[in-house]
Amino acid sequence: ISETMSTNEENKLPLNGRRAIPPNYSNDEENEVPEMEAFGVIPRGFNPRDYLRVVDIYMFKDPHEINKQEHHTDKYYNPRLIVRRGQAFQIQIDFNRPYKPQSDQFWLEFLMGRYPQQNKGTYIPVQVGNALKPGQWGAKIIHRENNSIRLSIMSSSTCIIGKFRLYVAVLTPFGILRTQRNSATDTYILFNPWCQLDAVYLDDEKEKQEYVLNDVGVLFHGNVEDVKSRSWSYGQFEENVLDACLFLMDKAELELSGRGNPIKICRVASAVINSRDDDGVIVGSWNNVYDYGVAPSAWTGSVDILLEYYSSKQPVRYGQCWVFAGVLNTFLRCLGIPARLITNYSSAHDNNANLRLDLFLDDEGKVDSKLTKDSVWNYHCWNEAWMTRPDLPVGFGGWQVVDATPQETSDGMYRCGPSSVQAIKHGHVCFQFDAPFVYAEVNGDVFYTRIEKNGTQVVESVDTARIGQLIVTKEVGGDGMMDITEEYKFREGSDEERLALETAVMYGVKKQSVQDTTYQPQTDVDMDFQAQKAALGNDFKVTITFRNKSRNSYTATTYLLGNIVFYTGVPKREFKKHSFSAKLEPSSSSSFDIVIKSSEYMSDVLEQASFHFFVTARINETGKILAVQKAVVLEIPTLRIKTKGALVAGKEASVIVEFTNPLKQTLENVTLRLEGPGVLRTIKKQFGRIPMNSTLTWEVKFTPMRPGLRRLIASLNSDALRHVYGELNVQIQKP
Repeated sequence: ISETMSTNEENKLPLNGRRAIPPNYSNDEENEVPEMEAFGVIPRGFNPRDYLRVVDIYMFKDPHEINKQEHHTDKYYNPRLIVRRGQAFQIQIDFNRPYKPQSDQFWLEFLMGRYPQQNKGTYIPVQVGNALKPGQWGAKIIHRENNSIRLSIMSSSTCIIGKFRLYVAVLTPFGILRTQRNSATDTYILFNPWCQLDAVYLDDEKEKQEYVLNDVGVLFHGNVEDVKSRSWSYGQFEENVLDACLFLMDKAELELSGRGNPIKICRVASAVINSRDDDGVIVGSWNNVYDYGVAPSAWTGSVDILLEYYSSKQPVRYGQCWVFAGVLNTFLRCLGIPARLITNYSSAHDNNANLRLDLFLDDEGKVDSKLTKDSVWNYHCWNEAWMTRPDLPVGFGGWQVVDATPQETSDGMYRCGPSSVQAIKHGHVCFQFDAPFVYAEVNGDVFYTRIEKNGTQVVESVDTARIGQLIVTKEVGGDGMMDITEEYKFREGSDEERLALETAVMYGVKKQSVQDTTYQPQTDVDMDFQAQKAALGNDFKVTITFRNKSRNSYTATTYLLGNIVFYTGVPKREFKKHSFSAKLEPSSSSSFDIVIKSSEYMSDVLEQASFHFFVTARINETGKILAVQKAVVLEIPTLRIKTKGALVAGKEASVIVEFTNPLKQTLENVTLRLEGPGVLRTIKKQFGRIPMNSTLTWEVKFTPMRPGLRRLIASLNSDALRHVYGELNVQIQKP
């Protein structure tokens, strides 16, 4: 019987000539894992009971226990362990006898799906070592007692997210012994906005509380003259919601190996939340007929919708934009991607993304509804998800538009995003995904075009201020409205706004003005941007240089915009705006210096002191635009570490950490950390404040454990200054 079983199983697999294994996109399916994996012929006298054997595994998975507390997952109504990637968690293993590190060898195995493979991240063997490396898989023993050991396990900060099965494997001379399949030890791994190495890292604690951990929200609707609001329950921690969200990725057929990438997850989620072309979660209906379903306005939250879909596997009826956005927000927050729901008032639904909404009038001036294909929505809801964009140039990380409402197809499916808000603001719509469509939603012009009896079109009026008049989201920590229009666009009528539009046109957004012009770049003027090397806390100079290669005199209206950014290129805030008119003499170069004062950036400077500058200049005589962008990083001071006396294993010694505050301000809430693998356990010390120019000295007594070359690592953290490090290699002598 077993033979026919296996051949049947083989026949079902949808193999083809290109793949060695079938596509692997179910988190739910499992493979058989052998409890005894023999290396060859097993001798007759072999008894697995003679070897180290796992009796029990304790996961510390209750909400009040260390793992869920430290990983901010204590709110999930789920009995299993839930941790966030790139951050250590603990488990305890009870063996049948005390563990002997010299002779016993065991490791952990995390598996996902039906075809676990190490190079796909779906089979993860974790060896036990003596130190954990940040953001990399590893385990170390932190406590041994009787037959038990306690392990600290670090997951990779790029690990795929979902539900893993855990096995403990013990090496014997004749084969590998594994624990039995035990669903109680299943471990969910999620995105980690608290981990600096994670692509979704968000630095502000209040924003994390709001955009990841808040399970209710406020939707803004109505119209721009009459804004209305209502609450929505996201419910991302409710029972079975996490499993439902993982099921959505299975349904969308996202390969398991792609599930560590928030860009991919957002892209497939924006498609699978709507039912068009993939039998996704919600059926959209805008025609006021809601037979055999629930009217979109009747839903109060996402949980019912997600759980109904999870159990029935059939699209749920019905939704409109805020329902798609509400459910997508639940999905993103549940998996640990910071997310918020956005309302754009007077949202353009522009069928051909030409930034021109044509409202056709008949000969008498009435709107002709048969001819008019474009529409202006009173409001439209979408989502923003927070992440880095390593696939785009620096400066385009941060909030990304993701829209699950089925409006237009993108790469053949109804989906939209992720699209960088920063790129939309500056008109850089060449960057994936779907930026021209979103740009048009917030930036179109309304053309009122009259069609005469003989068919000629006469533009009667153009309204440039109508579209995207107000863009809002719920405020952090309250139920009020936060106006974020300026995240998406420059002030209506400002020069920067016109410049962003011209940039968008240059990158292929079709903009039909009354006189159509074709794009020809300005080739006879070059513009360059340089920044002076400087230390954090000092003023520094940036220089814009024009080279006019022509025989004409030009004037250039020039704009400099400076953003404080995370080291990942995600902007935190705009801190410098400067505009000037530059006179460009024929056949000559002209340089213009702009001083960036420390007082302009110090209040908001980020730990890695990175800035991103955009410079755009319009040659007034030709209307052509020059653009350049540059990232600038300032020098950050370091810690000095020195040791006192001889360093001998087993003998007490001293290490001294020194730091001089170079800033023109007192550092508050200073915390120092010092550690050295194999030398000393992490020691933390808090100092109230360090006045400007004063030096802090911290002496630590320690006893090095093992001889050899070791490294001491120290860091300093304070309110105004972070990312301050020092290190010292030390040679520990034999006693």
